[in-house]
Amino acid sequence: MTEPTAAPRVLVRTEGALGRLTLNRPEAINALDHDMIVGITAALEAWRDDTDVQIVMIDGAGERGMCAGGDVRALHAQIVSGRSEETVEFFRAEYAMNAMIAEYPKPIVAIADGITMGGGIGLAGHAAIRIVTERSTLAMPETRIGFTPDVGGTWLLGRAPGRFGEYFGLTGGSMNAADAVYLGFADHFVPSDRLEALREALAYRADPTGPAEIVLLFDETPEPSELPASREWIDRAFAAPTVAEIVERLREAPEADAAGVADLLESLAPTGLAVTLDAVREARGMTGLREALEGEYRRVLWFVTRHPDLVEGIRAQLVDKDRNPKWDPATIAELGPDAGADARAYVPQHPLF
Repeated sequence: MTEPTAAPRVLVRTEGALGRLTLNRPEAINALDHDMIVGITAALEAWRDDTDVQIVMIDGAGERGMCAGGDVRALHAQIVSGRSEETVEFFRAEYAMNAMIAEYPKPIVAIADGITMGGGIGLAGHAAIRIVTERSTLAMPETRIGFTPDVGGTWLLGRAPGRFGEYFGLTGGSMNAADAVYLGFADHFVPSDRLEALREALAYRADPTGPAEIVLLFDETPEPSELPASREWIDRAFAAPTVAEIVERLREAPEADAAGVADLLESLAPTGLAVTLDAVREARGMTGLREALEGEYRRVLWFVTRHPDLVEGIRAQLVDKDRNPKWDPATIAELGPDAGADARAYVPQHPLF
């Protein structure tokens, strides 16, 4: 009896003028592995000069989300078994793909429907046309595992209004559709029940004005984001120069939500918070995505090769699931005055680009 062939983890096909890339790992909310990144990159390379493909669409299979991020359990297994060179290659391939999406010569439409986090932001956040729905939940949650935002996330966070970049980078907080548009992580809100009609229009509608104008036919205005109402106290607290001073300002703030944010920060990895604060602020002053990716690459490989908190965070949250990580250092008070410096200055063995 012939064994059934496993379904490809990225569905690659053309429909009319549309090249479609669908992440096809719904049981893992389409978490990215190295082979998926290679497949996406190869399809984009093939379509670059294909005159039959005018627009590219990236979406995810299943009802839960576009992409929950990278397959961090696999990264944990690689690092603890001494195969960190595979981890390095994963990040190099992923960041090259992120840059390709941002610089692609044809319009890329990304459908961030449902959960879109971490590596999913790397796919959706740099596309030419970024769509969210009423089901969308976006986040850069890396600090929850003792890590730091990557895949160009610092570039997006650094361009958010006020100090929301520091706030969402450090807390790993979630954005709904309206928040994502307000913060610059998305461009259009399209109700999920209109996505199939949008795909059909992009594939087959002869419209010389381009895909952005087609999307506007399906775009609606979401309920306003509630974030502007919190901007004053978030800006005040997250403008502080260090993580410790951010927590101190949150403790002193009269707003009801501030104390809860302080509690959250004190439960997270102090080093990850310090590195993230440094990274977002460095990216804010950069001139392009590639520069931000290079800054993230240094920091990510520092965690992979030099610091224990990434492995410990994945272990505690996703492997053993004891939710009791042992951070190094254990508290924010123990952080040095420039706690992000070592990660910022790390020189990878192999350059990113």
